[in-house]
Parts: sequence; structure tokens; C-alpha cells
Amino acid sequence: MNIYQDQTFDEERALYGERGAQVIACRFDGPADGESALKESRDVEVRDSYFNLRYPFWHDHNLRIQNCEMTDLCRAALWYSEGVRISDSRLHGIKALRECADVRIENSDILSTEFGWSVRNITMKNTSASSEYFMMRSEHLTFDHVTMKGKYSFQYITDSVFTNCEFDTKDAFWHARNVLVKDSVIKGEYLAWYSENVTFENCTIIGTQPLCYCKGLKLINCRMIDTDLAFEKSEVTASITTSVDSIKNPKSGVIQVPKVTEIIMDDPEAKGQIIIKKTAICA
Repeated sequence: MNIYQDQTFDEERALYGERGAQVIACRFDGPADGESALKESRDVEVRDSYFNLRYPFWHDHNLRIQNCEMTDLCRAALWYSEGVRISDSRLHGIKALRECADVRIENSDILSTEFGWSVRNITMKNTSASSEYFMMRSEHLTFDHVTMKGKYSFQYITDSVFTNCEFDTKDAFWHARNVLVKDSVIKGEYLAWYSENVTFENCTIIGTQPLCYCKGLKLINCRMIDTDLAFEKSEVTASITTSVDSIKNPKSGVIQVPKVTEIIMDDPEAKGQIIIKKTAICA
């Protein structure tokens, strides 16, 4: 096993193709401005290290990253890699994760636009993220206690579960399929348009015009705050525990709600039922 400790690397492909290496308290930075430091490596453990150069982890397998910093200059840090475990780290470069599989991220901070595109099988826990187009076209996501702020998140994702999360993000879950969101808060405009088989359970949904043009939409015991023009053209089954500002032209299904300030049914194709259920708890 090669052990690199307390060293600085700035040349092109500095540790290319390493096998079974440990990289401890190293810096990837300097005037040579080299790229792809650990490209095509396998069974590598990186700890307490600093990355200020581009494309360090491409085509890697069985990679462990702990307590590391990737700066805003460390762009496109992880692409085409499999078996990645990241913990206690800062991922602050654009496009930090793409076309990867079998990824686990814990106790980390993400500041990265276009993060997580086309990733398969990713688990994220106790992590915060600030991003745009976060996790687009990814599948089999399992998120727990994740906070996210940004725009256009989780578009085109499939087969995913989110629990105990807080998302402040407009246009979230557009075109998503087969998704379960539980015990979470989702704030933002135009939530989950064009989605299919998405379920929100014990969630709080905040923001204008949510949940339109959906198929197979379910809300179970959810709160809705400042939500107007909800459910337009959607196939929906919903039990809501708070007042809704307005509901517009649900395509089909049943919506149970304690109070609606305004019901708009001006489309002859809108066949959804709205049941005012007085026994529910109304905010």
C-alpha cells in the first residue's frame, strides 16, 4: 500500500491509477494547475485533505473520502465513479457528482450547482446542500435528514425515498416517478408538476400552485400553507389537515380537506371530488 502524507501535488495526474493507496493530510494545489489527480484509481482512502484543482476523482472504484475540502475551483470532482463513501466533507465545486453509482454521503456540506446528475443508488444523511438542478435524472435516492436550498431540484428522478428532510426549492420533483416523501417540509413554487406516482406522507407543503398535471398523486395527512391553485389537471387522492387557499380543476380523484377558501371548477374535464371534512384539524 502506498501512503502519501503531508504532501502537496499540483502536477497533471499526480496519483493516476493508484491501487490500495492512503492519502492523508495532503494538498492538491499549486502553480502547475494539474488536473485529474486520482483518475482511474481503485481502493483509495483519502483523509483530511484539500482539493483546489479540477477533476480529481474520475473513473474511480471503491473510494473513501473523509474530512476533506473541495473548493469552488475543484470543479467536476467526482464523475463516472462507483462505490464512493464521503463523510464530514465540504463539496463546494460546480458539478461535483455525475454519472456515479453506489454513493453514500454523510455529515457533509454541498455547495455545488448541477450536483448529482444521472447518479444511481445514492444514500445521503445528515447533510446540507445549496444547489440548482440538484440530483437531476438520478434514480434510487435514499435521503434522511437532508436540508436543501436552491432551484429546480430532483427533476426527472425515479424510485426514491426522502424522510425527515427540509427543502426550500422551486420547481422541485418535476417529472419525478415513483417517489415517497415522508415527515418532511417542502417549500417552494410549482411543486412536482408532471410527476407520476409521487406520495407525500405527514409532510408540510408551502407555496403557490403545487401539484399540477400529476398522475397517481397521493397526499396522506399533509399540511398545506399558502397553497393556491393547487392540483390543477391532477389525478389525486389527498387527505389534508389544514385549510387550502384554492383548489383548481383536479382532473380526478378525491381531495379531503377541512376548509378551502376558493374552489375553481371551470373546466368540464375536471372530475375530481373535493370533500370538506369538518372533523379534520384546521390551521
